[in-house]
Amino acid sequence: MNPFQSRAYSAGLIATLGVFLAVLIGLAIGGGAAALQFSDPGPVIRYGVPLAKALMNIGMAVSIGSLVFAAFAANDKSAVLRKLLNLTSAGAAVWAIAASVHFVLSFVSVSGAAFSFENSFSQGLWVYATEIELGISLALNVLAAFAISILALSVSSLTATAFIAALGLGSLIPLALIGHAAGTANHSLAVNSLGLHLVGIVTWVGGLIAVFALKKDLLGEARPMLSRYSSLALASFVIVAVSGIGSSYVRIPDAAGLLSPYGQLLFIKVVLLVVLGGFGALYRTRILSKISEKGSFFKLALLEIFIMGSAIGMGTALARTSPPVNQGEFIVPTPAQLLTGEPLPPEFSMETFFTQWKLDILWALIALWAIGAYLIAVRRLKARGDSWPIARTISWVSGMLVLIFVTSGSLNVYQEYLFSIHMVAHMFLTMAIPVLLVPGAPVTLLTRAVQKRADSSRGVREWVLWAVHTKYAEFVSHPLVAAVNFAGSLVVFYFTPLFDWATREHIGHQWMIVHFLITGYLFVQSLIGIDPGPSRLSYPFRIVTLIGVMAFHAFFGLALMGGTGLLLPDWFGAMGRTWGLPPLQDQQSGGAIAWGIGEIPTIILTIIVCVQWFKSDNRDSKRLDRASDRSGNQDLTDYNQMLDRINNQK
Repeated sequence: MNPFQSRAYSAGLIATLGVFLAVLIGLAIGGGAAALQFSDPGPVIRYGVPLAKALMNIGMAVSIGSLVFAAFAANDKSAVLRKLLNLTSAGAAVWAIAASVHFVLSFVSVSGAAFSFENSFSQGLWVYATEIELGISLALNVLAAFAISILALSVSSLTATAFIAALGLGSLIPLALIGHAAGTANHSLAVNSLGLHLVGIVTWVGGLIAVFALKKDLLGEARPMLSRYSSLALASFVIVAVSGIGSSYVRIPDAAGLLSPYGQLLFIKVVLLVVLGGFGALYRTRILSKISEKGSFFKLALLEIFIMGSAIGMGTALARTSPPVNQGEFIVPTPAQLLTGEPLPPEFSMETFFTQWKLDILWALIALWAIGAYLIAVRRLKARGDSWPIARTISWVSGMLVLIFVTSGSLNVYQEYLFSIHMVAHMFLTMAIPVLLVPGAPVTLLTRAVQKRADSSRGVREWVLWAVHTKYAEFVSHPLVAAVNFAGSLVVFYFTPLFDWATREHIGHQWMIVHFLITGYLFVQSLIGIDPGPSRLSYPFRIVTLIGVMAFHAFFGLALMGGTGLLLPDWFGAMGRTWGLPPLQDQQSGGAIAWGIGEIPTIILTIIVCVQWFKSDNRDSKRLDRASDRSGNQDLTDYNQMLDRINNQK
């Protein structure tokens, strides 16, 4: 066993020890492994399920965290990258084995079937993996682990590493959709909080284990990777803290819930995370600047890994502990509650338009991060004496604030119940917000404010530039493709099962937001963009494109206005609303919004394109005048001579 393998093994063992101790303590406090009154599966299953899950979480953290760390900090095709990929494969192997054990034990726990090697047991496992939501999620987790373990041994480049990291992060989605998050009243907040929490934890923990294993390498030419991990750890801590607050808000209904076993475990976990945050602050302020082979960083790293393992273990025990519930009078759920999981909001009005909020923590974090990063970049330009138009900053910040309102404000509250409000949100996402974001020129700002890395690693700057210059990006951002995608998405989305999926399923709703934002952004970028991109159409053709889009929007809006059937009758027609327009009239109002209000951003775009056209002509005229002056009006002389020759020929 070489030194790298030895350190990786030691770090994994320390983390596992912390996990197992915390799980056992957490189960004792929360009662997560207490014997059931009916159909008790026995102590082996009651303790085996959380312990197997805890070991799965460690393997998952090592695997995914190493991948994210490698994609962000390692040199392309270097020895360090190869070591990180080997560590990924080993962690994924542990993840796959533990996940398989957890899958079988959870099936026994849920079904009450006794473990055996008979066909009936294997058939039950198959049904569990293919037809039951919990089983499907756990089975996908097992498959992802095996796939990552194999793929990590087969690749050697940063690009492939990034794709595998994306697969690993994507494998966290099914886990976020099960457990306590699936059964809460505020389903969206709970699921997004848990998903963000998992992303932050695995990046933080796995990255630190990778750093400890790479001790010798990080003291040489790869030393900058330490500061890069520090940045990842800081971002992970913020994500974990904010998402933890979101999860706590959903699962603890009142202050009394803090005294419950669930609240006690949550308090212990918070303390552990605060201690870890203190470690991180110590590293960034004192230790990283004077690190050495015998320095404090690596001495404290093992202690931090143990505490991280304890935090993961406490979280695992927390997931087995029943959250506190209000012991109020049982209320028969309304149709709206049966469909959405939440009670019907008050009647939509101008007052509720500003007062009703439903936080989407994912998009709120994204928007706030985008604002903060943009302002920091502008400040960096100003500090070195470079200029940046204030109008661009205002436009970008305004767009992100509007995004927060659309995804967390009243539009997010009412779009599940009113098609017209859903259409307003759609128009904002695909038209209004991109019109504000594109003039902000974020890629141009990034290239000017962030220094290019001297080695062959890729930071945010390098990955963004790589993404915008891929063949796929060049294709989808081509003006004609962007226009077709922008206009055609209306029909494809609303008149196919995509609309039903995006309305009923959490993942579908998030996909809808991403799709509308991207298609709108690419279309606006092709018309008025400042950032570099494929060759744009001439100004006359841009105007023609806008006219075509306006006509298509009008056609779509008229189709909805004249429609006599609901697009989703078993959703919008089954809410049991006692206020607002009837569902069909409301849908027709949505068509009017798509036609009328939706054209306002298009008109604004047309004005901007015309202004840019005018300015471009002025610049061309001035350039030609300057060239003529430099040549002594030689162009005019040549023109006159040409006319004389023509006259002489006559």
